[in-house]
Amino acid sequence: MRSLQVTMHELPWKMKRFSSRSTLRGQKGFSEIDLKLEMVSQDALRRTLFPLGGLTKDFVKKIAAENRLHHVLQKKESMGICFVGKRNFENFILQYLQPRPGKFISIEDSKVLGTHKGWFLYTLGQRAKIGGLREPWYVVEKDGTKGDVLVAPRTDHPALYRDLLRTGRVHWIAEEPPAALVRDKMMECHFRFRHQMALVPCVLTLNQDGTVWVTAVKAVRGLTLGQFAVFYKGDECLGSGKILRLGPSAYTLQKGRSRAGVTTEGSGDGHGNRPGLGPTR
Repeated sequence: MRSLQVTMHELPWKMKRFSSRSTLRGQKGFSEIDLKLEMVSQDALRRTLFPLGGLTKDFVKKIAAENRLHHVLQKKESMGICFVGKRNFENFILQYLQPRPGKFISIEDSKVLGTHKGWFLYTLGQRAKIGGLREPWYVVEKDGTKGDVLVAPRTDHPALYRDLLRTGRVHWIAEEPPAALVRDKMMECHFRFRHQMALVPCVLTLNQDGTVWVTAVKAVRGLTLGQFAVFYKGDECLGSGKILRLGPSAYTLQKGRSRAGVTTEGSGDGHGNRPGLGPTR
């Protein structure tokens, strides 16, 4: 099937002519659009219209102002988890999950710095709320088995940076991996895993089971299990895969434990192959 790159405002009439559809990065102000579409099936995309696809958010607000749609202009933009609203995130989560008390432990000297109500309340890279400490500490690892949260001082601590991850089976928007990736088993492209973050140059390594290793050109801060790595080639959004494993942090590598393994979702450091270190099943 033929796959064509088009701009969003061309989609309504172009979709009638071609049976395979790719998506492009959204205009400035609507940059989350590709992060919402990267898991959509071809069948759904062929029937989808994007009336605002070629417009910026500022331009849409200008149209609203000219038409006196003041309720649109006054509406606040959603931040964080929009369905949680103004409620405290920790209290919201603990309405559905039982507390699992654990410790905050320094990754540098294994010193216990405080306690928390559950490792699942924290994500990698965020500031940890540790009572009695003046300086900020940041979450660098989580042990779901022991319930401990490992933290490091400074927002730029090397324990926050990694350059390797492995995804689950990738959902390709065009339904098949790019031809270059199939042919060479490796391909240069870009990826991101958070809304509005800058695109990161990387190399994809395709595994036989449809998963990929992602090797970033430079170490990335706050790579997080369970999030989705979204892949791009130029302006085209290729697809995405759920992050299931993480390579060792820059801090681990600096300490000479470069072959300590990978972090597996829901647990501490596990073991697994990485590109160039052996076959992947």
